[in-house]
Amino acid sequence: MTLPLSILDLSSVAAPQRPDEAIRDSVALARAADRLGYKRFWVAEHHNVASHAGTAPEILMAALTQATSRIRLGSGGVMLVNYSPLKVAEQFMTLEALAPGRIDLGVGRSLGGDAKVGQALRTAGLDAFGQSFAMLNAWLLDATGEPGFPPNHPARAIRAQPAGPGRPDLFILCSSASGAALAGQFGVGMVHAEFLAGSGGAEAVHAYRQAFRPSPFRDRPLAAVAVAAMAADTAEEARRLDQPRIAWSVGFAEGLNEPFPDLAAAHQRLIDKAGHAMIAESTGRSIIGDGPQVRAGLAAKLDECRADELFVIAAGPTLADRIRSLELMLA
Repeated sequence: MTLPLSILDLSSVAAPQRPDEAIRDSVALARAADRLGYKRFWVAEHHNVASHAGTAPEILMAALTQATSRIRLGSGGVMLVNYSPLKVAEQFMTLEALAPGRIDLGVGRSLGGDAKVGQALRTAGLDAFGQSFAMLNAWLLDATGEPGFPPNHPARAIRAQPAGPGRPDLFILCSSASGAALAGQFGVGMVHAEFLAGSGGAEAVHAYRQAFRPSPFRDRPLAAVAVAAMAADTAEEARRLDQPRIAWSVGFAEGLNEPFPDLAAAHQRLIDKAGHAMIAESTGRSIIGDGPQVRAGLAAKLDECRADELFVIAAGPTLADRIRSLELMLA
């Protein structure tokens, strides 16, 4: 049985690559995922980090609508409190017009950076998420001809264009059971970032299903868990190709803001930092091996969490490594 797999691409920057090259690699990776039969391809939003080039998922998604033909495209995610809900609704209704029936709008509750980044983006602050998400919901409903605002609401006269018959599928990204429950209360899809949290996928899915209430966006729950995985032709090669991710995690824990190191630098850092707590932690967060081993690991994770699908972080030092990994996961 083919696993229900989707891709979360972070537009990772691997030395000596430039960030602009990483964005173009994301487009190439989406083409490969479309060809291979993955369900969704989502792109991320991070700010002021040397390791991830994706800052504007809505713009990258616009390019992907023209580079793919079948796969669903989404944001993993838009950091909603940084932006006007009306503008986000307009951006994603535009994407829906470009690729009808293929657009997902995943939103996060964080800033996508530190407090200084939030100030530069003029964020409304984390406490504004609930109100912002409700306004986003209302404008998306209104744009598709359904009641979004109460009769006397001051925003009722404002329509998010381009209006049309379809709208994006809505998701909330989370890293805790409480965040998952919030997605259930809103009646939208949920993706738990286990690759960040380290664990808790089963608890998040359970909390989401318990809290779920049908809404105009979804009449039944859809729970996904995002994990890190790396497949290669041999398990030994997969472990070697995963070293830059582990070495980067060690550097990040020590306060470094850097691209992913190349294979030689990663190998040396892991020798120099042998015994570092982050090595074991980072290794334990990922499913690594040859194709059959990774497929078995993903199937076990899906069963453990009782999720409807898994998002896999597109990993590997080069574009060719990432594409090969994706091929082996669906073989």
